[in-house]
Amino acid sequence: MQFTVVLQSMLFMLAFMALGFILVKVRAADASHAKTLSALLLYGCTPGIIITSFQEMAYSPENNISLLLFFVLSLLIQLLFFGLLMLLSRDKMDNGKYRILTIGSFMGNVGFFGQPVVIAIFPDRPIAACYCMMAAISMNFLIFTIGEYMISRDRKYISVRKAILNPTAFSIAVALPLYFLKIRLPNVPFSVLSAFRTMSAPLCMLMLGLRLASMKLREVFGEPLAYMVSALKLLAFPLISYSIVCLIPGLDQTFRTTMLVVAAAPCASMVLALAEKHDCEQKSAAYSVLISSILCMVTLPMLSLIFK
Repeated sequence: MQFTVVLQSMLFMLAFMALGFILVKVRAADASHAKTLSALLLYGCTPGIIITSFQEMAYSPENNISLLLFFVLSLLIQLLFFGLLMLLSRDKMDNGKYRILTIGSFMGNVGFFGQPVVIAIFPDRPIAACYCMMAAISMNFLIFTIGEYMISRDRKYISVRKAILNPTAFSIAVALPLYFLKIRLPNVPFSVLSAFRTMSAPLCMLMLGLRLASMKLREVFGEPLAYMVSALKLLAFPLISYSIVCLIPGLDQTFRTTMLVVAAAPCASMVLALAEKHDCEQKSAAYSVLISSILCMVTLPMLSLIFK
């Protein structure tokens, strides 16, 4: 059953990526439109995903503990995987490709890609969507610290300020007080935010389709690094993450399955944003994001076979 649900989610997303690709090829859209969609995702869909996730979950001390535990575990697992990759590649960090490989292997598209899949698997468990947000927060913190340093190789770009002052953090700053005070938003603002949340996955995949259409497919599919990143991000990282949470007693299957899904999400677009910002292997980063997003259509349904 879960295999079918995940496969249907992947086909849904693939359809929007194909649409973006076709629109550019028939000159009904331009690849530059991806920048506009990216801004809409960041400033519209991000608040919609985070705030509505917490609005739909009933307050309880048990939920609070589970959310905190998910945040801590997702952060520690990412740091563990990062440390392992650094240990294996420590002599190659002067090469920008290996720096892209390192952060692309654990930083994933958790919110726009992972959460819709989790919601499809657990439609009656609102806490699963909130687990995704905890993973997104932990990754968001690492992006502006470890991520910035790995790509720039300059400590001055490490910014705790950016890690806590960004659209994700601002959305959490709104969502958590409402959750803890048990305040429910009026129908109209909640409906608007819900619409943004529903739009997030289609817009994300449409944007990737636009970008893919602007590139030479032979170069995209001929980049070995992209397949190395994909193998680590789509298989090694989720399997290690799932194994760790399965070894911890007392965690339910919603917790464990959600950890697997968010870990198995494709490479985050922020990896490309950092590469462009610091002029470091932009093409390799772009190809890694695109290839991992395409291959995820196969790997995530395969991984769903281990769900109980």
